[in-house]
Amino acid sequence: MDIVGICGSNRAQSFNRMVLNLAGECMPAPMTLSTLEWEAVPPFNADLLAKGFPDTVQALRERIRRADGVVIVTPEYNFSVPGMLKNLIDWISRGEDQPFAHKPLAILSATTGPLGGARVQYDLRKIMMFMNAATMVKPEVFVGNAAQKFDADAQCTDELTRKFVTAQMTAFKSWIERQQRANALA
Repeated sequence: MDIVGICGSNRAQSFNRMVLNLAGECMPAPMTLSTLEWEAVPPFNADLLAKGFPDTVQALRERIRRADGVVIVTPEYNFSVPGMLKNLIDWISRGEDQPFAHKPLAILSATTGPLGGARVQYDLRKIMMFMNAATMVKPEVFVGNAAQKFDADAQCTDELTRKFVTAQMTAFKSWIERQQRANALA
C-alpha cells in the first residue's frame, strides 16, 4: 500500500515532520510511506495556472494520484491551516482531475501547546471535504506538548503517542481497503 505523506511545516526540525515519520514507523504491512517535498511550489496565481501547471505542481499531483492514501500532518498557525500548506492544496485541487477526489486521507497534528492542533484539523477537514477526499474521521490524533515527546534524534519517547499513532495507522489501512472496495463497486 503506497502512502504519501505531506508535512504542513517545511521547518527542518518540525515536530510535525517527526510525527509524520512516526506514522510511517507505525504503519502495518504492507503500508509504506513516502514524504512529498513541496518547498518549490510557487504561490498560487490564476495567471500562472492559465499557462499550465508548473512542473513541480504537476509532479505532486501525479504522485498523489498514484498513491493508495495520503497522510497530512500539520501544525496549527493562528488557529488554522498554515498558509503554505493551504497554497499547496489550492494548487493540487485545480482542474477537473484533481487527485484528492475519493482519495483516502488521514490527518494528524502536533503543536508545542497543550491542544495539539484541534482547530487546524477542523479547518483542514472542511477543505478536504470540499475536494471530496475520503477523510477518515476516527481515531483522531492530536499531539500536544510535542517538544516533550521527542528526543534530540527526533525519536518519539512517549509510548502513549506511539500507541495513538499506531491505532490510527492501523485504522487507516482498513479505511483504505474499504474505500478501494467501494470504488471497485462504483
